[in-house]
Amino acid sequence: MKPAQRIANQRPSPIRTIGVGAPPDAVPMGLGEPGWALPEPARLALARHQGRCPYGPNTGLPELREAVAARFGVAPARVMLGCGSQGLLFALFQAWLEPGDQALVPDPGFLAYPALASMAGAEAVPYPLAPDDTLDPDAFRAALDRAPGAKVAVINHPGNPTGGGATAQALAAVAEAAEARGVLLISDEVYRELHLGPKPPSLRDVSATGLVLESVSKAWGAPGLRVGWAVGDPAWLTPAQLVHLYMVSTPARPSQLAALALLEASDTVLAEAREHLRQRWEAFAGAYREGFGAEPRPSAGGFYHWQPLPAWALADPMAFCLRLRDEGGVVTIPGQTFGERGRGHLRLSYASDPDQVREGVRRLAPFWRA
Repeated sequence: MKPAQRIANQRPSPIRTIGVGAPPDAVPMGLGEPGWALPEPARLALARHQGRCPYGPNTGLPELREAVAARFGVAPARVMLGCGSQGLLFALFQAWLEPGDQALVPDPGFLAYPALASMAGAEAVPYPLAPDDTLDPDAFRAALDRAPGAKVAVINHPGNPTGGGATAQALAAVAEAAEARGVLLISDEVYRELHLGPKPPSLRDVSATGLVLESVSKAWGAPGLRVGWAVGDPAWLTPAQLVHLYMVSTPARPSQLAALALLEASDTVLAEAREHLRQRWEAFAGAYREGFGAEPRPSAGGFYHWQPLPAWALADPMAFCLRLRDEGGVVTIPGQTFGERGRGHLRLSYASDPDQVREGVRRLAPFWRA
């Protein structure tokens, strides 16, 4: 018996598998998760939980929905809680895509986007970013014109893997194009609060169309809680809520209580997260200047550096990353994992301990001088 065709061509994420078999002392610059401790409000909320641990409503704890709604200045009916942003994406793709449909995804972009489209039976249509890795409305519109079956389009800013952002004008232009075609626009903004420079704009700042996704996994420092939210028109959310119900019933109650505590302490938690990010960026940038003799480009948000490959590694980027892992003792992610336009790069995460970040860059630099 064979598995369903919709998963026949799917493979485990290289982000996870490339770390398998790494030397015990390898520096982790692959996985994109905060390297600092779970913030105290979440720890205390988890410790306070006593007695029964019931399911709770399928739509999530009312007090958490209300906290998210207050954050965006909307009614709770415009909030969907889910098991992380990826659980929300899965539910939305399953609710709005079917065989023969198309979904616009950034290239390079988070590898889950095309996989989730494929699992829904749809075709992923890539659109390029601008040369500086920012959102390019002209490229988005051109891809939309090439995709008559488009039902869903995803934008991600600040972006994974490039760290590129989006201007308010670009977001407005993309929202207008998607709305004119009746396409569901999903704005994945999980890194927006994790910034060192000016706070990046949100789709919600310029348009009422589409959905905005956030989670506690990045700026709130709690990826293991698996709690996120989508905000927008209930007409888009209600069918996805049904999918999510049958997929997981509801996010875990203790996780929701911890997420609520994090949201209520956002002013402190987010300020501390940005300080953690600053320390890691300074460690990365200082080591990069010393090892590579160049100034690294800051990201609009998040903790990724989009590193061009040395010329001699372009023929086989995966082999190069495995060599970095096995000989250099650093786990990195080949750019082709994130789309064909990422083939000439690799993604470096500087989210771990600052000393590890410095050591990782020190180990990497000789491979670019070879």
